[in-house]
Amino acid sequence: MVELYEALKKRILNIDSSVHEEYKKLYIAYKSSTNFVDIVPQKSRLRLSLNIPFASIIDPKGYCKDITDLGRWGNGDVEVGFENLNQLDDVMELIEQAFDKQNGSGIV
Repeated sequence: MVELYEALKKRILNIDSSVHEEYKKLYIAYKSSTNFVDIVPQKSRLRLSLNIPFASIIDPKGYCKDITDLGRWGNGDVEVGFENLNQLDDVMELIEQAFDKQNGSGIV
């Protein structure tokens, strides 16, 4: 999990110079003006919460799960399980959509 986390962390921090990391009690938050992705480390994967409405996400590979109105650690309506490095590029596309939505770029 450490290898997955380190690879993901590096890519997230490289999205934009405004992105910073905050360690919370139960998750790790990445934010610019507000949280756009939170990471909850689990035994066999990293559970990502994307702060974007589920209806707005473009997910051609079907990684996303609608967690609207479910109680979970982290912020957002979209959950993504990140289990191996082969998913990194696809997961980053989803994270960048949440970043763009939070920063008002209008791409999503």
